[in-house]
Amino acid sequence: MADHQEASVTLPSDPASVSAARTYVTDVLAEWGLPADSETADTVRLIVSELTTNAVQHTFGLSPTFTVDIELDRDEQLRIGVTDSHPRFPKRLPAAVQQDNGRGMVIIRWLTAESGGKLTVRPTSEGGKTVSIMLPWTAPAQPVRAE
Repeated sequence: MADHQEASVTLPSDPASVSAARTYVTDVLAEWGLPADSETADTVRLIVSELTTNAVQHTFGLSPTFTVDIELDRDEQLRIGVTDSHPRFPKRLPAAVQQDNGRGMVIIRWLTAESGGKLTVRPTSEGGKTVSIMLPWTAPAQPVRAE
């Protein structure tokens, strides 16, 4: 496998794009060796769902698209970032018992930490932001074939 791999997709800020982003990331990671039915793939799918849902719901129509970037460095570190053009950083909303939303960042933080990773939020030079997670790469090593 290469020392550094990258993939990226830009999608419209529409609820249907959440599923498309999740599928895209799952397919790319499967190509890179992460089985789609693994626990790590399930965790990544949920994180991507939450990140992209936030990009769609909390930009209030001010970000017509969002971009999902995936990077794998030296088969050790996986980075997934979601960039939108809205300048407001995500914040934890009060999680009232009756509230149906506002827990996305809590879920992302917990899943990322539980997987041994970290979450960052950075402004972009264009005035938006990128919310990204970094996780240790846990794909099984490919078996060496005897010839």
